[in-house]
Amino acid sequence: MLRKAATAALVLSLLGATACTPVNSFQGFQAVDHAPSDVKVGEDTRSTVLARLGSPTAVSTFDKDTWFYISQVASRTAFYHPRVSKRDVVAIAFRKSDDQVVAVNTYTLKDGRIVAYNSRETPTRGREMSVLEQLLGSISAAGALPQQEVNPNSHGRQGP
Repeated sequence: MLRKAATAALVLSLLGATACTPVNSFQGFQAVDHAPSDVKVGEDTRSTVLARLGSPTAVSTFDKDTWFYISQVASRTAFYHPRVSKRDVVAIAFRKSDDQVVAVNTYTLKDGRIVAYNSRETPTRGREMSVLEQLLGSISAAGALPQQEVNPNSHGRQGP
């Protein structure tokens, strides 16, 4: 009996320990043969970068001659939100005239900034109506005020 209880306690403690083990997830660009940091300024072109690294993760919105290769590692423990432990962003800029690489910049998690989002609603433009206008509007919509009769055959013309 004591042996069964000890075995059950051991199994439960192992299950509890594995539930708190962090699970790592890798997202974004994964360097297989070549790393983005291997790109040489002045030597490589857009086509050699594409052949070596493949399609970029993102292309700059305002300058189509800047490519980004983004990767990150996040770990999640039990029911907590995932925590990003590593993030790398490599920005490769090309010269417009000959597609030559002019800059390779690497940014890490330390270079990032936290952006505080505003959770309030965005006000929309429109006309603010007073309480009296709202009441009179609902009365006319309900049919309490006399309506002008419209003849469907008149095509917007008034009269007989």
